[in-house]
Amino acid sequence: MSVLGTWLSPHPTAGSMGLRSRIVLGLLCAGYSVGAAVGWGSPEVARFMGDFGLSAAALTAAVSCFLYARVSAGRLRPAWLLFSLSSLMAACGNAVWGWYEVVLGVPVPTPSAADAFFLCFAPPAIVGLLVLAKRPVTRAGWVCLALDAWLIGGSLLTLAWSLALAHAAHMAGVQDASVGPAALSLAYPLLDIVLVSMVLALHFRRSGANRSAVNTAIAALALTVLCDAVFTSPLLRSTYNSGQLLDAGSLLLAYAPWGVRRRAPATGRPGPPRAMSRPIAGSLAALTPYLAAAVCTLGILYNVVEGRRVDRVVIFTGCTVVLALVVRQGIMLLDNISLTQELAQKENHFRSLVQGSSDVIMIAAPSGTLRYVSPAAAGVYGRDAEDLVGSELSSIIHPDDLGRVVHEVRRFLAAPPHEEPTTRIECRFRSGTGDWLHAESTVNRHQGGLLLNSRDVTERVRLQAQLQHNAEHDPLTDLPNRALFTSRVRQALTGRRAGDAGTAVLFIDLDGFKAVNDTIGHQAGDELLIQAARRLQESVRAGDTAARLGGDEFAALIMGDGTRDQGAREYQVHEIADRLRLTLSQPYRIGPSEVRVAASIGVAFAEPGITPTDLMRNADLAMYRAKAGGKDRVELYAPQMQADVVRRSELATRLRTALREGEFALLHQPVVHLASGSVAAVAAQARWRSAQGILFTPAEFLRVTGDDDRTAELGRWLLEEAVKQAADRARAGHPVAVSVRLSATRLLDKALPYGSIEALLTRHGLPSGALMIEVADSDPRISFDELEQRLVALRRLGVRIALDGFGSGFAAINALRRLPIDVLKLDRNLVEGVVESARLHKITSGLLRIACDLGLQSVADGVDVPEQVLALRAMGCTHGQGMAFSGPLDEYRLRRALVRGQFPVPGVPAPRTVMAGGSIPLLTGSHAETPVPPT
Repeated sequence: MSVLGTWLSPHPTAGSMGLRSRIVLGLLCAGYSVGAAVGWGSPEVARFMGDFGLSAAALTAAVSCFLYARVSAGRLRPAWLLFSLSSLMAACGNAVWGWYEVVLGVPVPTPSAADAFFLCFAPPAIVGLLVLAKRPVTRAGWVCLALDAWLIGGSLLTLAWSLALAHAAHMAGVQDASVGPAALSLAYPLLDIVLVSMVLALHFRRSGANRSAVNTAIAALALTVLCDAVFTSPLLRSTYNSGQLLDAGSLLLAYAPWGVRRRAPATGRPGPPRAMSRPIAGSLAALTPYLAAAVCTLGILYNVVEGRRVDRVVIFTGCTVVLALVVRQGIMLLDNISLTQELAQKENHFRSLVQGSSDVIMIAAPSGTLRYVSPAAAGVYGRDAEDLVGSELSSIIHPDDLGRVVHEVRRFLAAPPHEEPTTRIECRFRSGTGDWLHAESTVNRHQGGLLLNSRDVTERVRLQAQLQHNAEHDPLTDLPNRALFTSRVRQALTGRRAGDAGTAVLFIDLDGFKAVNDTIGHQAGDELLIQAARRLQESVRAGDTAARLGGDEFAALIMGDGTRDQGAREYQVHEIADRLRLTLSQPYRIGPSEVRVAASIGVAFAEPGITPTDLMRNADLAMYRAKAGGKDRVELYAPQMQADVVRRSELATRLRTALREGEFALLHQPVVHLASGSVAAVAAQARWRSAQGILFTPAEFLRVTGDDDRTAELGRWLLEEAVKQAADRARAGHPVAVSVRLSATRLLDKALPYGSIEALLTRHGLPSGALMIEVADSDPRISFDELEQRLVALRRLGVRIALDGFGSGFAAINALRRLPIDVLKLDRNLVEGVVESARLHKITSGLLRIACDLGLQSVADGVDVPEQVLALRAMGCTHGQGMAFSGPLDEYRLRRALVRGQFPVPGVPAPRTVMAGGSIPLLTGSHAETPVPPT
């Protein structure tokens, strides 16, 4: 069995074994058929093949069905096991029969073991057929199945009884009075009738799984029953012997599971149409009861025509067949009434759904003509459904969309239905008013044509377009935003003008726009931006793009004109940029007032292989260079600008490393009393010590980096280190005050809370009177109210306040009027020209007179020569700081200077005793700090 199974079972991965099994089984069936047709050559061989050959064929069928049941899965597996058992019973029966006839050479006794095996052949086959059939889902279905089986079986029983069974039963009763032989003679035909009834009743109810194998198995069983009926019939038994051609049914059953190819999986191609087989099968299934009743009637008529007395079995069977037919027809009538009502209900339901749906349902014929249009068309398209029926579908589709729709429909109809049952098409339909509406349609196949379920999505399309516009445009000015501008630049660099070096990007920044927001409000600033955007849009060409990148930054993409003269192109674009600068710098009418702003513009040209990001970055760098060069100007990008950016980035990194590694040092410059030369205070100044040991001032360093966070961190370090060293000097016997320069922005920073300076003084043990804060710069955005509150709080702690850079800004007088100031520190720009310029001499003299009248002490910054000392002292200046006395000193030299106590002052004849009291805390505070003297 294992060897045969190896031949019969198909390999799971290759088709060679399946082909081999079909060839072997086909050869066996062909050989048996040829041998049976020629009578096997001799009576002895024919007798042997009729018994043992038929047994071998049945055994082959049993093994074949068993092996197929092992490799198959699903609910059909038990059916093939039952067919295997049925064939095994037939093989055993034929083997016993051959033992008597061929081996022993004696007639087969009646009854014998062969009869037991033959009688066990039909029941497994009948149950297997029941397994193969589709199971009814209702009780009525089971009743109809039983009635159909009885109609077929009863009619066949009537006909068989009339033809042969009555005579066989009579002869068996005459020859042998025992019940066994008579029952045995009737058992074979009755079981055959039952089996044939099941075959016919279940033929039209078979499962769709492996339909070819099931049909072959049913044909094999029918052929086996036919052979059995012919062999047991008294009328045909004399002309038919076992082993003839009809006995090939056993081999046909062996061939059934393997010889016929099972249904292949879907390959993506539509198979041949099967629309005709289903109606024919349904018609035959419906005619089966009537054909059975006709057969029963023929059996009765045969007895009447032959003049025989109608047997009671025929009468009883005929009556039961007619009764079964009536009952079945009654059940079918009730089912038909129920189905008709259900169908009418569903039809009304779906009609209500179709007519009440807001979607338009249309059915188009294969030619494209509309056969049906739902009433919703009146509300959706503004056209009556009756007007649309009969028109061409293409007549209501927008001409620009028609080609795309036709292509999609053809592709959809050519695709296999099981792979793509539906598709979606979005196009424009003509409305009753002549407008075009955006419609989205779900398309299905319908009898060779199309079924369209359409809905109006015009509002959705408009909303999507609006959302797309909002995502790509600035909401205030409606200009393209950064994303769309970047996309336009990318298209310009990669499209058909990719090699045009004349393409340029302009970055535009409005100078003074923040002052507009701070002075007249943000609403006025928005109005200014709208007017600036309008001017920019009107100034560029039709093919160019103007955009707002954010805040007061704008950009323009100037497309190249294909010129090969790069110099001429640069000159042309520079003229365009300068014209834009003049246009944007014109006065803006904002309400009743007139506002002026300037424009700084950076220009960058496209280069081979440049990316949109790099091109826009270059224009941005050129714009910042224009702002750094004095604003209100146009600057062309140069590669050196990128190098400057790299250098600033490196400097910022070095600054962070210097702060982290403690590379900053603190120097102090003495503040000298001009009348005595005594040291009144020291001004703390930070220096950065490089890897070569050279000290650099951080003023230029911080301006290059532009890193506000690093500047704030350096300010915190400077304040804490100055207080710490001043406390150390006081404990060493040098109680001199220290001044620290802090910007107004730093004083108002939330990172420097009100109690932080007091906590710092307490932590290091420095008296509050020994610290003075120099308020630097005059940023117009600083709130004077907040600054005044901050300085008043510091004054309450005992900290002295100095106004640094007095005389250099427009807000100096206002600061002097409102802020609690103790010391005025003259800007070094006034001090440098106080000797040479009579105008500066008068200004400085006036400022010092104001300080004297207000009772404030004064400090002159940048006193470098003796002539300045004499002039300032004559004007009434009290203190000076500069190279005329000393440069910034380290801690060791500072302490030596404090031990000495005073510096020589021009015009003072002899040194005097050091003043121990009345010193003031002062400090340097200019951006242009004095250089470190050589050591």
